[in-house]
Amino acid sequence: MSSFNLSGKTALITGGNKGIGKGMALGLAEAGADIIVVSGSVELQGSEVEKEVTALGRKFKAYQADLSDREKLYEFIKKVLAENTNIDILVNNAGTIMRKPAAEHPDEYWDRVLAINLDAPFILAREIGKHMLERGSGKIIFTCSLLTFQGGINVPSYAASKGALGSVVKALANEWAGKGVNVNGIAPGYISTDNTEALRNDPERSQSILSRIPAGRWGEPEDFKGPVVFLSSDAGSYVHGTILTVDGGWMGR
Repeated sequence: MSSFNLSGKTALITGGNKGIGKGMALGLAEAGADIIVVSGSVELQGSEVEKEVTALGRKFKAYQADLSDREKLYEFIKKVLAENTNIDILVNNAGTIMRKPAAEHPDEYWDRVLAINLDAPFILAREIGKHMLERGSGKIIFTCSLLTFQGGINVPSYAASKGALGSVVKALANEWAGKGVNVNGIAPGYISTDNTEALRNDPERSQSILSRIPAGRWGEPEDFKGPVVFLSSDAGSYVHGTILTVDGGWMGR
């Protein structure tokens, strides 16, 4: 059996109903994993991601939860752990971005972005990670960002959240690598998703970004299938605390 095979595994992906998260969910399903998706907007039945996952012969469950609401987050965690005995793979992918210059960036933007991008992923990793530690196996992957390494423009809350998330990856890996749980991150470059629509619709910014990407194109959600399967499978068993850039070569420029 291939070391990339995920048959018999269950993967939970936050924000797995669209964009990068959907690409990851489909990649994991193609590799054999059953899929659980949670987001604030996913349809409980009949979503496009459900249709595509079940067409591959995999099981699918959807949960709705507002990840910015601490109480709702804990309610979801309690429910998903009660209804799913083993979650083998956790992909903390859900995120948001709010744009305003730093001098005008309000508390409301800061609080919401950090709640979704940093607080919720850590709480999910801690609570689901406890069960992985008890079993002595598990894979946790955080969707980081180029702004895990850089500061960005007009997105101070996003940059702060993603910078901190990179440190969470390393902190958890330091504690859990020797206990059978792999913790890593994936840092997307500039990808054609809802989060980058404003940039892609700005001709000057879009051209500036595209001119720096050696691959010569914006990334697509499908570009994340291979990386997430690698980090979720036995093939990546000796990879801990790493943030894998999937950026068309941006960080090497």
